Amino acid sequence: MAAAACPSPNHGDRRGQTPSLIVLHYTGMADAAQARARLCDPTAEVSAHWLIAADGTTEQLVCETRRAWHAGAGAWQGRDDVNSRSIGIELDNPGDRPFPAPQMAALRRLLRAIMARWSIPPAAVIAHSDLAPGRKIDPGPRFDWEGLAHDGLCLFAHPVQDDPDPDLTDSLTTLGYPDNPARLDAFRLRHRPWATGPESDADRRTAARLLLHANIPGESRLRDGGSAPP
Repeated sequence: MAAAACPSPNHGDRRGQTPSLIVLHYTGMADAAQARARLCDPTAEVSAHWLIAADGTTEQLVCETRRAWHAGAGAWQGRDDVNSRSIGIELDNPGDRPFPAPQMAALRRLLRAIMARWSIPPAAVIAHSDLAPGRKIDPGPRFDWEGLAHDGLCLFAHPVQDDPDPDLTDSLTTLGYPDNPARLDAFRLRHRPWATGPESDADRRTAARLLLHANIPGESRLRDGGSAPP
């Protein structure tokens, strides 16, 4: 991991908040050099705490105690101003390809360090698309959330046939998704990549199982009526 240089001028005070979320992004640019230039350009008014290149090179652009400008408009678990309470990680990827193994290995190392430093649980590692349905799609359907979850670094779950299928609106609200017409798409982008069509039993069962893994209110609906997590 590279030394913490913190070269971006684009940051501010956390407004009394401490980091309780980690938000993952892709850069949507041709390479890490272009992304770094933009994230450090004072006229762009965007930034992130960390940038991970495709080869795994990791650079800190903003000190974690400061408020970086990465999330924009959106909300999670009923609270807006996500920038004030999150750490943003940008992954060098134009958005149309898988994330290379060296980059994912570097992300795992960084996540473990940040989560330990700030006592952030796996349920609080989210996508940019999670907090901004309909506005953002990164890090997109090619990102390996399941692999990260295997290492205890985020939430991901496969439902089983006898899981209950409670109301999806309630489940998505409990998980944290903002009240937005596009939130089913955002949920699928993260947890059921490439799924299409109307709301399904698979959507409802997936959300119910995630509530159990998240250990947040609502989990008892699965514990009382379905099987335990694998």
